[in-house]
Amino acid sequence: MNITKRGEVWHLRRRVPKAYAPVDPRREVVISLRTGSEAVARQKAPLLWDRQVETWETLLEGATGDAEARFAAAKRLAKVQGYRFLDSSKVARLPVQELLARIELTAGDEMRDPLGADSLLGGAELPLITVSRALELFWALARDKTLGKSADQVRRWRYPHIKAVQNFISVVGDKPLADLTIDDFLDFRDWWAERLEREGLTANSANKDLTHLGAVLKRVNRDKRLGLKLPLGDLSFRQGRAARRPPFSDAWIRDQLLAPGALDGLEPQGRAILLVMANTGLRPSEIAALRPEEILLDDPIPHLLLQPIGRVLKTQNAERVMPLHGVSLDAMRAFPEGFSRYRESSATLSATVNTYLRDAGLLESERHSLYSLRHAFEDRMLAAGIDERIRRDVMGHALGRERYGEGGRLATIAELLEPIAF
Repeated sequence: MNITKRGEVWHLRRRVPKAYAPVDPRREVVISLRTGSEAVARQKAPLLWDRQVETWETLLEGATGDAEARFAAAKRLAKVQGYRFLDSSKVARLPVQELLARIELTAGDEMRDPLGADSLLGGAELPLITVSRALELFWALARDKTLGKSADQVRRWRYPHIKAVQNFISVVGDKPLADLTIDDFLDFRDWWAERLEREGLTANSANKDLTHLGAVLKRVNRDKRLGLKLPLGDLSFRQGRAARRPPFSDAWIRDQLLAPGALDGLEPQGRAILLVMANTGLRPSEIAALRPEEILLDDPIPHLLLQPIGRVLKTQNAERVMPLHGVSLDAMRAFPEGFSRYRESSATLSATVNTYLRDAGLLESERHSLYSLRHAFEDRMLAAGIDERIRRDVMGHALGRERYGEGGRLATIAELLEPIAF
């Protein structure tokens, strides 16, 4: 670092890099190190130079003409200078000493750019981020939510947020966040109340929309430091008892679903996944996502080993072993590498299978679906007197109390499940 002494004080003197010419026309900068000690000056020089470079970088960011970038740059520049960004009304109420210090700093050479005054005196205007723009920003701000997820899981995570925002915009319009009022959110709630009554939907449908909309708006408000007071509280609907898909009866599974030729018209991978569900109770998405290394057919006890490979499991309890018996083992032997058709698009699996079952008259009632196989498997374990700990482990459910030991080993689980397999 090139430092020189002027009178009793050491200064840092360096050429302004060409990259920063658009925001600083000087050929060189001279920065007071505010010390008469050369040793102290040499310690301080690199730190002050780094701060100067950060100032230039921030000024460049704010020179893009983009309102969001300029607002963010103004906040960052205030922080670089050791101050907190405040809007102009709050700056006007500062103690005189701090106000004068801010004004004096904006008069310095390094803060001659208009952004300098905006950052310290609150001149940077809050960007007009609309609801649709908030959703665009949300994806980057909430990227921590997608860590470890597969492409299919990311799509399924994004969809309800997109739907909620689109529904909200259809009701109140694509307003700037700063213009949203309690009336807008109550109008949206009223819209949902009418749908619940008209279409016979559950409160859960509306509450999910409200939750996902709130997640987007709150995250953008917080991470973009907009400081808005969004009236998102106390909007949810009271939920009744959640409707549960009924299980298929054993007779229906044996005499209808597994009748010779009953599933011949179903797409082969969808048919195999249904058959795997019959004796494992695995979720359709869990079977669809299986990787070759999770399918252990040559083991003395053929089984599946569910692990977070290329995806995030639903819960920590979803990581488990599952022995294969009967029609489920035969189905997996036909697809030892897994189900490539649905691995990255499991959302289409249930629709494909349920449509076939409905059209073929293979649903025991209108309330039954593919997922009813999972409930049927759970009921068969209960009827067989299998211990609760093992039942919950097999289903991938939380135990609800402290876990001791390893639970059931593969051989034990296989022995217990074989008698109830088709």
